[in-house]
Amino acid sequence: MDAATHSEFSRKSWSRLRSAVPMTLDEEELEQLRGANEPISLGEVEDIYLPLTRLINLHIAAARGLARVTDDFVGRPAAGRPYVVAVAGSVAVGKSTTARVLRALLSRWPDHPKVDLITTDGFLYPTATLQKRGLMRRKGFPESYDVRRMMDFLAEVKSTGRGLSPVYSHHAYDILPGEYHEVDRPDILIFEGLNVLQIGVTSEASRPTLFTASDFFDLSIYIDAEPAHIAHWYEERFLHHQQTAFQDPGSYFHHLATATPEESRAFARELWLQINQVNLFENILPSRPRADVIIHKSADHAVDKLWLRRL
Repeated sequence: MDAATHSEFSRKSWSRLRSAVPMTLDEEELEQLRGANEPISLGEVEDIYLPLTRLINLHIAAARGLARVTDDFVGRPAAGRPYVVAVAGSVAVGKSTTARVLRALLSRWPDHPKVDLITTDGFLYPTATLQKRGLMRRKGFPESYDVRRMMDFLAEVKSTGRGLSPVYSHHAYDILPGEYHEVDRPDILIFEGLNVLQIGVTSEASRPTLFTASDFFDLSIYIDAEPAHIAHWYEERFLHHQQTAFQDPGSYFHHLATATPEESRAFARELWLQINQVNLFENILPSRPRADVIIHKSADHAVDKLWLRRL
């Protein structure tokens, strides 16, 4: 990372920033938050995520103070506005686990007990639309999302505190018709997805970017790791699902239920090389410098260093 924009912290130096933030999770609760093949430990929560929640809490206090000043200046009644935290990064890097852990920890702070979590998967076009447009092998790329609907959702939540997000099923590998996640005036909204720091709405005439999802974020986090390590984690996770979720006849990938480990790994490797790695290099990695906090993981999934944007 560019030292002019971000300050680097070792795991040890970052952990000291926890101050007196108490540990509010136990092992049983953490087990419910872990993703497949994501071995996050209580020690990592203490070293990495408790300092991060302290940082977010300080930011929220400052943001609320600024909002009050603005409301007073324009002579309008004070209104509660959700503080929006974005979590970005590659497939299989651990975004979802990070988002769930943050939600659990932040909701136990007394000043902001209501924390909602929305993923950008809900804003993917339905499978029928992707197939019609020839985009099934571009799923997860910016063009596979209903970007305007995503922007409308973020704008509505940011201005009113309310919004409806479509529901995506990883089991069905599709949007569930008529089902929605309702956001109703949370103190904090965590918005997690692949390209949240890159996706934007453009003008069809001249193609300038009118605004991006990051325009609605108060703080953004990027989960980082070496591409070779992410590729390995992706394969291992795919094999885990092949032995579990894919065994259900209703799963989109049920046709792989009887595949050998070698066949499953080969299939996963092709998906990684042809789709996910391309998306990582073309769209996701280039957005990393825009993040306020970058969390880097080593080969064993453990966080080894972080960068914090110079404010």
